[in-house]
Amino acid sequence: MLKNLEHLIILDNNKITGSIPTSLGHLTKVIFLSLSLNQINGSILPEIGNLKNLKSLCLDHNNLTGPIPSSLGHLTDLEVMVLSSNQINGSIPPELVNCSSLRTLSLRHNYLTSSIPSQIRNLNFLHRIDLSYNNLTGSIPLYFVNLDFNLSYNSLKGQIPDNLKNHSSDTFIGNKDLCGDIKGFSPCPPSSKTMRQVKILVPLVGFFALLLLGYFFHSQLRVRKIQSKSVKTKDGDMFSIWNYDGNIAYEDTIKVTEDFDIRYYIGTGGYGSVYKAQLPSGKVVALKKLHRFEAEDPTFDKCFKNEVKMLTEIQHRNIVKLHGYCLHKRCMFLVYEYMERGSLFCVLSNNVKAVGLDWTRRVNIIKCIAHAISYMHHECVPIIVHRDISSNNILLNSKLEAFVFDFGMARLLDPDSSNQTLVVGTYGYIALELAYTMVVTEKCDVYSFGVVTLEILMGIHPGELLTSLSSSSSQHVMLNEILDQRLPPPNRLVEHDIFFVATIAFACLHTKPKSRPTMKWVSQEFLSGKKLLANPLCTVSIWQLKNQESYMMGESETQS
Repeated sequence: MLKNLEHLIILDNNKITGSIPTSLGHLTKVIFLSLSLNQINGSILPEIGNLKNLKSLCLDHNNLTGPIPSSLGHLTDLEVMVLSSNQINGSIPPELVNCSSLRTLSLRHNYLTSSIPSQIRNLNFLHRIDLSYNNLTGSIPLYFVNLDFNLSYNSLKGQIPDNLKNHSSDTFIGNKDLCGDIKGFSPCPPSSKTMRQVKILVPLVGFFALLLLGYFFHSQLRVRKIQSKSVKTKDGDMFSIWNYDGNIAYEDTIKVTEDFDIRYYIGTGGYGSVYKAQLPSGKVVALKKLHRFEAEDPTFDKCFKNEVKMLTEIQHRNIVKLHGYCLHKRCMFLVYEYMERGSLFCVLSNNVKAVGLDWTRRVNIIKCIAHAISYMHHECVPIIVHRDISSNNILLNSKLEAFVFDFGMARLLDPDSSNQTLVVGTYGYIALELAYTMVVTEKCDVYSFGVVTLEILMGIHPGELLTSLSSSSSQHVMLNEILDQRLPPPNRLVEHDIFFVATIAFACLHTKPKSRPTMKWVSQEFLSGKKLLANPLCTVSIWQLKNQESYMMGESETQS
């Protein structure tokens, strides 16, 4: 009977002891395997590599020992691997590069040694990697610039790459032998070898500069002679033009980003990397260069253009404006309004920036997100299910106003997809029912909104809190205790708002999708300006919010 088990095994926080049985390797239909927060010992079974359909593997917070089996590299469909907070040793197996769908890799709080495998650079969909609190050695790979990463508290040494200097020092702290131009670290001293090389290279560089200058003038003459011929070869089949402040083609974008040079890189999402670009008109935009590319398929071209056209027509003040696209044989990218403050995740992860988000701003951000999702669910035709609501996909402008980003991406890149789909989303924000239904609905977005709301109130992802909700301990945790301690306590007026949004957040996190409210209802409740709090926050427990009886939604409000 176990052999026919499909979709999921979720046994989190059950005080399970002993080792993982080898028979688990026979459950080849399992998609989700989570044994987190138990007391499991022994090693990670190599037989887990037989679970070819596995998409999420979570074995964190146990007592597992031994190395990571190289057989896990057989899991080509795996998107999430979380092995953190164990006693795993040895090196990171380079075979993990064969997990070609991997998006999240967390190995923090273990005893891993050796250097970071260079093969990881070939994981094209990898977005997040956490290797903190290990004993890793060697230098920091340059390709980490494309990742949301944490390398703190290891034994890494050498220079912090210049292309990583804009990252928070918290991601490097605890590596005493690192140096570089980043706060909290000593500058790297120039070596004597480098100085000798400089003395030799200076005259050589001058000589070759003269040669290049002559070559440049010669090339310019040739370009002018063949320019008219080149224009004729660039017909409409090679690239599509999008219209914004004039006609901007593929070549224009290549010029302003210097062929998507790393200097213009500002972040990575599940679907592509984002670059900052200043157009010839002076307008600054964000270019999302997409990972997947099927432009050689004529059917895909047509569907992609139709989907983009639909998305460009979306008009909401809290949704990042999509201006257009460029579809070229080399790559495709989308052109968005530029958000100066970056993602909500990055702001909350930075102690200085997080303090700038006071309680009033945080409540307003939550309301703006709700209004935007309500618009997508209830005012767009056809409706848009975001599928990946997370703090990484909430962007802030210079006024710290919130905007939903990456909307419609799953459908845009796979226009023929139905609601019966593979898991799309970010680990920690995905609705629980997706593990066994594999059906994406608006209520999946509602659940993700609830997670983001708690994250804004707490200042960190509420993963541990959500795990503890099923236990009796939640009866003794008060609402004021989970609030972001980096901010001063809210005044009485703001306490009403915090209680209100927290109440709605827990309603959105209901385990039964049909019991969650619609985003239209949530948006309307925020607009109503209700004040429900009679007592201070220190008297309100998480258990009361989860099992709310004083503020229940009627049947009509919860049905989608």
